[in-house]
Amino acid sequence: MIILTPLKRFQLPVVAECINPDFFQSKTPKETEALEVWEGNKQKKIEELFKVKEVEAESLMITIDGDVSEVRRIGANMKSGEIVIHGNAGMHLGEAMEGGKITVHGNVDGWAGSSMKGGVIEIHGNAGEYLGAPYRGSSQGMSGGKIVVHGNVGNEAGAHMRHGLIEIYGCAGQFLGFRMKDGTIYVEKDAEARVGACMIGGKIIIRGFLESVLPTFTIDDVKSKVKVEEDHTVEGPFYLFLGDLTENGSGKLYVSREKNPHLSPYEKLL
Repeated sequence: MIILTPLKRFQLPVVAECINPDFFQSKTPKETEALEVWEGNKQKKIEELFKVKEVEAESLMITIDGDVSEVRRIGANMKSGEIVIHGNAGMHLGEAMEGGKITVHGNVDGWAGSSMKGGVIEIHGNAGEYLGAPYRGSSQGMSGGKIVVHGNVGNEAGAHMRHGLIEIYGCAGQFLGFRMKDGTIYVEKDAEARVGACMIGGKIIIRGFLESVLPTFTIDDVKSKVKVEEDHTVEGPFYLFLGDLTENGSGKLYVSREKNPHLSPYEKLL
């Protein structure tokens, strides 16, 4: 196991995609310390920014002790191993990740799990905008893996999602599941407007309050419970809406009946 401890509070963005078990594998501590990162516009070695300590362990794990909210691309393209962060993490955490696990005991900035393909990201704080979403101009959204957020998330979580699972145990911002094609998004608490805008397929479950359902969705049924994943089913009842009809979509939007009495007029259409 490698333990990284920041040597200072970072004032400039640090780009460090080499903080990744795939890069650290089979390297000596000295070789690890010599890996290159960027701090602002200056190239530096890991040892100039972090104290590096090696501890005996059965599996390859990277532990970061401290605030790395200015450190970007940790675990990008990661295929195996584990990263545990005790503090806040920066943008692009686990970008295009294919395997392994990243756990953050803090908050995470935007684009966490962007275009993720596999593996698990678990965030014990809040996540910023575009969780699991691709960059502007791209439609290659999350295609696999699982993201769990125990706090709140910003706008456009799960945008262009193609497969995989996002579980949010706080509240979600606007445009949740924007242009979603497949996969599942679960929100334990409330969600802001425009959920499922332009979605074609997939499943979104809102267990809390939803201020409005887009007029391009039609009510189809009331369900007593909904499956989130194989071993996780949530009790309802839930309104089931289908859409987005402007995209000829067949996406499923489940909304808590109990928490959304303002949606009761839709029952006349059943």
